[in-house]
Amino acid sequence: MRPILVIPARMAATRLPGKPLADIHGRPMIAHVLDRAREAGIGPVAVAAGEPEIVAAARAAGAEAVLVADDVPSGTDRAHRAMAALDPEGRYDVVVNLQGDFPTIAPETLRAVLEPLADPAVDIGTLVCPIANEEEANTSSFVKCACAFEGESRVAPALYFSRLPIPWGEGPRWHHIGVYAYRRAALDRFVTLPASPLELREKLEQLRALEAGMRIAAARVDHGPFGVDTPHDLERARALLAP
Repeated sequence: MRPILVIPARMAATRLPGKPLADIHGRPMIAHVLDRAREAGIGPVAVAAGEPEIVAAARAAGAEAVLVADDVPSGTDRAHRAMAALDPEGRYDVVVNLQGDFPTIAPETLRAVLEPLADPAVDIGTLVCPIANEEEANTSSFVKCACAFEGESRVAPALYFSRLPIPWGEGPRWHHIGVYAYRRAALDRFVTLPASPLELREKLEQLRALEAGMRIAAARVDHGPFGVDTPHDLERARALLAP
């Protein structure tokens, strides 16, 4: 595999406007996300930015950055459009899509997203971690993945995603972590597909891929990163990243 890691980032977050540039110990959050991406050692790292100020911040942090017009429906589309400028020759055959609000993600967690692609039949790799309790299981913002790991296996097919506490019955439940590794051809196909009925119903774009017959597999990790969505989250990130 020849992966490239792309970080979509835009300023217009509802609960924390301007969060890619939010200050964490004198540096913008996007710079810390770039640090984590580089520490993973997956491959080249670039930012797909919605605004010029994010491009400037990424370049100041030593990263390549592409300005993508803010008329795309999702971070996935933003990453895909950036790839046309970053790699028109098609040198990279896997695109890792890392959200720009994971400044504390562990490098080993990020590396794990490539594990599902060891199976050539898998189109998209992603991550899950155990759901700790029933409160998390019944919280709609914690997206659940229906998957079952055999024995000590670290990878399992992702059969469905929902905001409900699936699957039913005794046994572990898995929290979906929104980091993806797309085969380049799978990403090209995904962005051409129309929004699917279950995607619209659950408000989960990964269901579009499943409804189109694409195969997603999940690697399990012990702990998921937390996304910075609110001022409280930002304070938590500052505490975790304190020098």
